[in-house]
Amino acid sequence: MSTTRRHFLTTAAATATALAQTSPNDRIRIALIGAGGQGSGDTSNAIQLPGVELVAVSDIYEGRLTRAKERWGSHLFTTRDYREVLARPDVDAVIIATPDHWHRTISIDAMTAGKDVYCEKPMVQQVDDGKDAIDAQSRTKRVFQVGSQRVSSLLYQKMKDLLAAGAIGNLNTVEAWIDRGTAIGAWQYSIPPDASPATVDWDRFLGRAPKVPFEPVRLFRWRNYRDYGTGVGGDLFVHLFSGMHYVTNTNGPSRVYATGGLRFWKDGRDVPDVLMGLYDYPTFNLTLRVNLINGSVSETSGFRFIGSEGAISLDGNTVTLARVPRAAEPGYTIDTFPKALQEQFLKQYRAKYPERPAVTTASMPEDEKFVAPRGYSDHFEHIRNWVNSIRTRKQPVEDAIFGFRAAGPALLSNISYFEQRPCHWDPEKMELKG
Repeated sequence: MSTTRRHFLTTAAATATALAQTSPNDRIRIALIGAGGQGSGDTSNAIQLPGVELVAVSDIYEGRLTRAKERWGSHLFTTRDYREVLARPDVDAVIIATPDHWHRTISIDAMTAGKDVYCEKPMVQQVDDGKDAIDAQSRTKRVFQVGSQRVSSLLYQKMKDLLAAGAIGNLNTVEAWIDRGTAIGAWQYSIPPDASPATVDWDRFLGRAPKVPFEPVRLFRWRNYRDYGTGVGGDLFVHLFSGMHYVTNTNGPSRVYATGGLRFWKDGRDVPDVLMGLYDYPTFNLTLRVNLINGSVSETSGFRFIGSEGAISLDGNTVTLARVPRAAEPGYTIDTFPKALQEQFLKQYRAKYPERPAVTTASMPEDEKFVAPRGYSDHFEHIRNWVNSIRTRKQPVEDAIFGFRAAGPALLSNISYFEQRPCHWDPEKMELKG
């Protein structure tokens, strides 16, 4: 094991241990709004932390309210109307894990009601929603964190440190992907047998979406529909944007182009199951890919940061640094010159570039690997960072501005795909051009 790898493991383990021993301060009483799989996971992580207590749950499906009491206790206040949760004085903070089309409204309502907020990604469903959420955070001074956990990951911190230290020279290309090959990975979630107008508040679910008759598949598989979700862009590209922006310390692309198609999951959904994007950043280019029907895998994801002198790769819980020394000389192509000119050229060339041993595979530095500690969870660390921000009253890294700068180009990817055109974006002003 290399010294660098051993140091990373030791440091990571020490950090995790120190955080686990944090002493509780005053209680933080939280509520969950949207008790699906992601929200339930966020909540389970939060209540493991010292001093954090769950007091209320809201969901428009009665079965999830019943399940919440089974899981966390019959003492919980439950309701189909999230506004009743926000009106409670015993709620300090909320986790918002509703379908995407409700993120903006509930986040603003919660901050206006004096609650700190953890809002699942993407921060908003539409590009025009972003500034409203940013303004609400600025106006209310509430702690606001977007739920894209990669910005709290030790592995992404390691990649950030390596890149900043110049480990791969000048960054010129970034590649990232998330592929899936299962029905659940393609959002074919189970529909409860008792789903009916009696157990579901259908009108509340629809919200600002078009009014349509009750159809449970649209609720329990809402990611498949543009009316409620954001497709591949908002579900998966946004993770890649948030992680990449954190590592590279950039604010976003200036140009977005996406293509893809609905290749396999022709189940009534109106979003693609294959999406690829190209993005122009000031000093590098980004490519993204998601394939929800990759028959060779159940799920895989990765990153490659490619520079002039090497590459940083992320695969699972391992960061790999591979370096290739730059050539000491540019080389030459003189075979087509007359012999006399070849000799003249070589004489001048060797005066400028004296002969040195050739770079071979054996002379290249070994790859360095950095592995997260066993059992490490960036989901848990992201929730912990939110709770720590509530205690310190300092905004987390992934606040509303950071969140929108990740959501913006993800949503533009959808616009580019559906309108079949490139989109031009101002990452500083966070505005669509033209």
